[in-house]
Amino acid sequence: MGTIIKCLHLIAAAIFAFSTAPDIARRTMAITRASGATTKTSEAWPGVPEDGTVLGTVRVTGPQTVATRIDMAADPACLKMHPAPVMSDEVVTGPNGALKNAIVYISEGIGNHSFDPPTIPAVFEQKACTYNPRILGMRARQTLRLINSDPTTHNIHPVPQNNREWNLSQPPGSSPIEESFAREEIIPVKCNVHPWMKGYIAVFKHPYFAITNKDGMFELKNVPRGEYTIEAWHEKYGVLTQKVTLETNQAKTLEFVFKR
Repeated sequence: MGTIIKCLHLIAAAIFAFSTAPDIARRTMAITRASGATTKTSEAWPGVPEDGTVLGTVRVTGPQTVATRIDMAADPACLKMHPAPVMSDEVVTGPNGALKNAIVYISEGIGNHSFDPPTIPAVFEQKACTYNPRILGMRARQTLRLINSDPTTHNIHPVPQNNREWNLSQPPGSSPIEESFAREEIIPVKCNVHPWMKGYIAVFKHPYFAITNKDGMFELKNVPRGEYTIEAWHEKYGVLTQKVTLETNQAKTLEFVFKR
């Protein structure tokens, strides 16, 4: 009799365990889904719908800088392309001191997030014996395509501090040259053949950078909420910084003012 009772108890326990198993499984699946959702949110840090914008202007105050004339007489091919005098474009300003060619970017706040480089090359062109654009922004490990559109030989000589230095000659009519930079920095570029040719290649590990237009305006799009340090860099006037806290779906407007 005792044996029969024990068997009945075992059968009842098995039935109870079986009936509760789906609830345990459902709870386990819910935890797994929640964990997966958290991971997905973390991985999707760039470009989430709640991203905001940092925009504004860069300008300069003080006595106006007088542009200097560039002498291209050393190369008749260059001189021929410029029947009118060519003036230095180191400083280009507009109304109210609007400053063109300043680089505005997030310098702190990105953390350890990584970003795949764009598949489209960044183009740095030698045209009319000048660099076009004078200030180029690109991403680390993105392809840099160098083009010589002139009927004369150039050489492209970036002088980095944090990347490999190279110096390449590019005759007229030659195929584009492709290079890349592995690490962040703002790199001066010169042409050893034509000493007046100067430019900069700004390399970033993230997409949050912009170069001001003729009105001194910039816009950093798709910036997730957080606390950031924003820098404005200009080849002549140096660096200015501001801190900004960006909330969900928020736009913050900044103004950077350099002094001559």
